[in-house]
Amino acid sequence: MIRYLAAVAAFLGTPALSECRQALALGLDVSGSVDSAEYRLQLGGLAAALQQPKVKQLLLSGLGPAVRLAVFEWSEASHQRMLLDWTEIRSDEQLAGISNLLNSVTRSSAPQGTAVGSAMLFGAELLSQQPECWKQTLDLSGDGKHNIGPHPREVKQALQAGGITINGLVIGPDDANVGDKRDVQISELSAYYNAWVILGPDAFVEVAVGCEAYEDAMARKLIRELEGLVLSDAGPHTRP
Repeated sequence: MIRYLAAVAAFLGTPALSECRQALALGLDVSGSVDSAEYRLQLGGLAAALQQPKVKQLLLSGLGPAVRLAVFEWSEASHQRMLLDWTEIRSDEQLAGISNLLNSVTRSSAPQGTAVGSAMLFGAELLSQQPECWKQTLDLSGDGKHNIGPHPREVKQALQAGGITINGLVIGPDDANVGDKRDVQISELSAYYNAWVILGPDAFVEVAVGCEAYEDAMARKLIRELEGLVLSDAGPHTRP
């Protein structure tokens, strides 16, 4: 299966030789707090979000250079797994292929810990491979605070001068029966991501109230990120 996924990803990929308007790396939490059903809801939710009409319209806008997309999983400091290497988005067929790829992924064995800081570092390293992109954005989805590896606050400080943007997608508990407790947990995790994870002047945190709501939350986040870069002026921009 891994060999098959690698072959599909290679087929989908486009050599990163020309300018692009945005490099977008998506990191998905697969730590011990994410069970098998939640794992599938994340992968399926991202696959479905990429097929929503508004997201497709923004990804395929012909007003300038393309968007490049990469997807990875993360848990502990030593565990990051690429699901999709850098791929330049050019067609409906490509997006359909990426969604099919995500839906076909088989979960691998991952450590239990939640190394948010290490995921930030891994995503920043990925973005460094795309220096010609006008904007470089890392999205981290997660359902818990870090409990291993470097603290996100230290990583955030180290990345301040890099010019990248980090946004968050906080996933709340699925059990609606916990009521007010769920609201408190979501508020606490959102505050944590706002304080220690997101980076950049236009960075933000989106919320999925449980993995069932992940698709719509991911779509809202992608739309917000991409709308600002659909420009009437397709001329080159210089990154700060």
